[in-house]
Amino acid sequence: MQRTRPAALGAAAISLGIVLAGCGSGSSSGSGDTNTITVAYQRTAQFTQLDAVLKKAASEYEAANPGKKVKLTAIEAEQDQYFTKLALMNRSPSTAPDVIYEDSFQVRSDAAAGYLAPIDEQLAGWSDWSQFDDVAKQAGLGDDKKTYGVSMGTDTRALFYNKDIFEKAGLPTDWQPKTWDDVLSAARTIKQKAPGVTPINVYAGKAAGEATSMQGFEMLLYGTDSTLYDDSSQKWVTGSQGFKDTLGFYQTIFGEKLAPALDVALDATVGSRVATEMLPKGELAIALDGSWLPGQWIEGDNAWKGWEDTIGFAPMPTQNGQAPGSVSMSGGWLLSVGANAKDKNAAFDFIKVALNRENTLKYDTENSQIAVRKDVASDDAYTSYNPSFEFFSSLVPTTNFRPATPDYSQISGNIQVAAESVATGSATPDEAAKTYDEGLVGIVGQDKVQGG
Repeated sequence: MQRTRPAALGAAAISLGIVLAGCGSGSSSGSGDTNTITVAYQRTAQFTQLDAVLKKAASEYEAANPGKKVKLTAIEAEQDQYFTKLALMNRSPSTAPDVIYEDSFQVRSDAAAGYLAPIDEQLAGWSDWSQFDDVAKQAGLGDDKKTYGVSMGTDTRALFYNKDIFEKAGLPTDWQPKTWDDVLSAARTIKQKAPGVTPINVYAGKAAGEATSMQGFEMLLYGTDSTLYDDSSQKWVTGSQGFKDTLGFYQTIFGEKLAPALDVALDATVGSRVATEMLPKGELAIALDGSWLPGQWIEGDNAWKGWEDTIGFAPMPTQNGQAPGSVSMSGGWLLSVGANAKDKNAAFDFIKVALNRENTLKYDTENSQIAVRKDVASDDAYTSYNPSFEFFSSLVPTTNFRPATPDYSQISGNIQVAAESVATGSATPDEAAKTYDEGLVGIVGQDKVQGG
């Protein structure tokens, strides 16, 4: 989610003080008190489920450790802004948090930047570590192969569609598209037969940050015969036809006005609007989005009665139906110990409480996460909680992961620029792809790229 851009630091620095003044018991995150553990995490209008888990864990930790206090610092920010503000906090030991809510794709870069502390010694003495699957363990590795975080769960992505709108448009309510053309055909039919409804949303703006890169662009690109990064050669790919075709999909949906209007598509809150307004209110027919959405419809401020009867799910097809037939992307979040933590063992002890079986079950169910603890994944309380779990878990065999390199976040920013330029009509797919390639070489160097 999230790109840290230098141009944003000035405004973010101003807003950071406002944010932190309203969270916890003081005006800054850091503290010289070794008996206080500060925990920094993200909160948005769409994403509030983490609050309850961390508050529960804080209470349990304090009860088990008399004299210790946990200070929760919620950073009110969407995607890019969360990491900008977090980076600002980490620049000074006086504001750096002890425990950090960390996106898996940022682990390597944040570890290399010196923001995170390795926790291998602590993990060696934690019996629960054996419950975490190997993919989850890999998510916390830095370039030095040390572990810098404990996974809270993972996710997958697919197509959500409104069965009522499909029925009104004469489309099958058990829709399972096999190609991109099938998706576009359904969107065109909806535009014609269900006026007033936005046919499809695919994240396209820079303000949406990693949602544009991962939920949008990469869900398309990885369904072509191209990729972003060649693991075998350890080089980034330039000039690929799949990259241009992906941008061509954006050109089609925005050019034919199948996508949301630009004032919505380019707004930083578009993710929240899709989840809490456009889908529940029947204003959007198809959304390319993530497995966490249904969690907020089950209970809480955004509860949506009957959503399971209204919303259908379909795997995102590959471009022409080629093997493996469908595509997904996976990520996930971790809890990490900050490099400036006053008492790193105490910080890790809090993580152990927050991610024990009981609290992980609470987080994974309420936040619609694919469980990475074996004892949670097999728990009846997990499997029966959310009717979407079975579908989204079934996508794991064909899922993909973002390149886990320290420079990915910069490259992701370039992807967002390319997608937005095509969505707004300021560049053709060929022009945007050329600009991306030039930016890519500028980031990684000519010796780190290869032709697609």
